[in-house]
Amino acid sequence: MDIHVLICDDDPIVHEALSVYFDKYGIMHESAFNGQECLNKYQQGDFDIIVLDIMMPHIDGMEVCRRIRIDSTIPIILLTAKSEEVDRLLGFDLGADDYISKPFSSMEVIARIKAIMNRVRNSTNKGFSGKVSFKQLSVDITRYSILIDDQPTHATPKEVEVLYLLLSNPKIVYTREQIMNIIWGYEYSGDSRTVDTHIKRIRAKLPINIQKCIQTIYGVGYKFECNDE
Repeated sequence: MDIHVLICDDDPIVHEALSVYFDKYGIMHESAFNGQECLNKYQQGDFDIIVLDIMMPHIDGMEVCRRIRIDSTIPIILLTAKSEEVDRLLGFDLGADDYISKPFSSMEVIARIKAIMNRVRNSTNKGFSGKVSFKQLSVDITRYSILIDDQPTHATPKEVEVLYLLLSNPKIVYTREQIMNIIWGYEYSGDSRTVDTHIKRIRAKLPINIQKCIQTIYGVGYKFECNDE
């Protein structure tokens, strides 16, 4: 598939390592070496995905991710030398699609990129198309939007996808691993507690009468079902 990647990292070695493999596998790419340059190139270019380092000068990767997410759902993979859970969860909270800790294998990055792009480009084949509604809640996957009483509610792309999955398949119980595989698009090697974090944040954004409809099946996963229907 044709993929155009924006690599944002202040370490030239990272760019060199990724460039060699990107060229080998026919992946187009451009480089930015600080947060401001990343934002400038993103705004001026036509990219399919961003590989974004967290620790960068001028503007760090978290802030870059936050600014891009204001008006874009472009896939973002975060790179970091840190391994603390708070960094990973904050990255997902800001709307990152994936998270890779340094040191990493360039082939792993390519595998993650291809998995994400397959998910994005084949989303309609998974039923990820159209709009689903329940009471005053509507989720439009084509616009990546959540509406409550016809008013937009800020949500990250992954929060939209998780809520859409549950809402469009009421009463079906999904394990955490199933949600990771469906939404993230591959056998995720990270902590499935990421799903719990997304569910918690989704619930907080919903009206009280709908929050309880996202039910926790202890030891298993989640489902969307309202017992007062």
